[in-house]
Amino acid sequence: MDLLDRIRARDTRATARALTLVENGDEPMLAALDAAHAALPHPERIGVTGPPGAGKSTLTSALIKHLRGAGKRVGVVAVDPSSPFSGGALLGDRLRMTEHALDPDVFVRSMASRGRFGGLAIGAHDACDVLALAGFDPVIVETVGVGQSEVDIARLADTTVVVLTPSAGDSVQALKAGIMEIADVVAINKADQPGAARLEEDVREALELRPHGAGPHWQPPVVRSVATKGEGVAALADAIAQHRAFLEANNVMSQVRATRAKARLVDLAGEALLKAVSASPLFERVSGQVSAGTLSPRAAVSELLRTLGV
Repeated sequence: MDLLDRIRARDTRATARALTLVENGDEPMLAALDAAHAALPHPERIGVTGPPGAGKSTLTSALIKHLRGAGKRVGVVAVDPSSPFSGGALLGDRLRMTEHALDPDVFVRSMASRGRFGGLAIGAHDACDVLALAGFDPVIVETVGVGQSEVDIARLADTTVVVLTPSAGDSVQALKAGIMEIADVVAINKADQPGAARLEEDVREALELRPHGAGPHWQPPVVRSVATKGEGVAALADAIAQHRAFLEANNVMSQVRATRAKARLVDLAGEALLKAVSASPLFERVSGQVSAGTLSPRAAVSELLRTLGV
């Protein structure tokens, strides 16, 4: 029985091994996953994002508990920031979800961001596919603490939950364009702290200002939660379910998946092109010229692309 068959049979060790392989960019594993692409299941993907300190991991853990109570098998990809110096990561998100460690129907995988911007790890997309193959539904992806423009999660998830907290200081900073525009659901966590009502009011005003495209319009609900006490988690789960129902009722889900696939294609094409350019003998020469100031970076790129026939 090969590795993919073992994953389909819900072999936990095989799933863990596959996740390690995709995170490390193992080409045979990625090729096997690509070959199985057309037959991959499509579980619900829930993205959880927001600024540092908002309580994303604690809220995710509480959401897992609620979903397990509903009989769901839950897969989690928790992305932790990497050190810009050593490249290492604490992988502390997993520490906040230890209550699920012995549950065979919960799989939590911590991944280091490895310097990637956007809040995700380089193998997050493939990790979601592995967990889908293993029969987990939903799959939750928790990003690193993000700022105003690190919004890659919106291209990976069906439903993006933005977690905010009244203790984050200047709420206007949290409400700037970028992170608020990707929200399908907004959770105001630590809502027992002062300022929760004001933050909710600010959030609702910000959501009213979001541009409305053509077609069906979804108005993101705002829910309050106190994750450490399990308060508001059922309301959050209901809001997520309502968004998914909206996508399905309005035939938007296929569009979401098509957009995600195209974005993934662009990302992979960019990575492959960069790898090909960097491996070109010409790259070292033009790199030296750029460093010496005798050639502009734009002209260097044009020369590289001409050499590659692009």
